[in-house]
Amino acid sequence: MTLLRTHIGSTLRGERVAQGRTLRDVAKSARVSLGYLSEVERGQKEASSELLNAICSALDLQLATVILEVAVQLKSSTSPALSVVEEAA
Repeated sequence: MTLLRTHIGSTLRGERVAQGRTLRDVAKSARVSLGYLSEVERGQKEASSELLNAICSALDLQLATVILEVAVQLKSSTSPALSVVEEAA
């Protein structure tokens, strides 16, 4: 089972790399420490909504866009047990 924070971090890292930006640059723009941003990207820290919003703003992204992308990733990797839960809802 992959944690939500892992998917969020991977999505943020992918966007940062696609923009050709460094951790240092994004951390400075988001006003977070370089180490903390690195941990968020690696899925080792679960960022607060305020921190996620700051990182998204630094990347010129909408937080909702990141959440939707993560939801699509999660949906595509859904196990049969989760499908049963969705059907019951």
